[in-house]
Amino acid sequence: MARIRIKLPDFFPFTTLLPVRITDLNYGGHVGNDAILSLLHEARVQFLGQYGYSELELGGTSLIMGDVAIEFKKEIFYGNRLRASVAAGEFTRVGFDLFYKLELGEGEKWLPAVLAKTGMVCFDYTAKKVAAVPEPVLRALS
Repeated sequence: MARIRIKLPDFFPFTTLLPVRITDLNYGGHVGNDAILSLLHEARVQFLGQYGYSELELGGTSLIMGDVAIEFKKEIFYGNRLRASVAAGEFTRVGFDLFYKLELGEGEKWLPAVLAKTGMVCFDYTAKKVAAVPEPVLRALS
């Protein structure tokens, strides 16, 4: 069976620390795959916020997620230190990819726990149709 392999960019312009909440755990006692999507969502909102954008206000348009790919590298448990890094790339006329690296702090080292990529599509909720990436957004996130 083919496995997903995500090629991350060399540089991440945004990094934040995210808490692992007790509600992120599943019956296996580690962070569940649904909670990983929530952690990626939080990192994405913070990433956009550093540029003055949000998912609903992206330079005159909005964002929806078209797809997601996740590589699980290490288990994440309650109480772990988690560092999330985000970068944008692979721009098209109507969207772009966001790349994520979630790392676990072990002593002084940070070890990859999750690699992910979301395909983000610009969307006009009023017209209910795909929209072009605004030029100022392209310049800011590139």
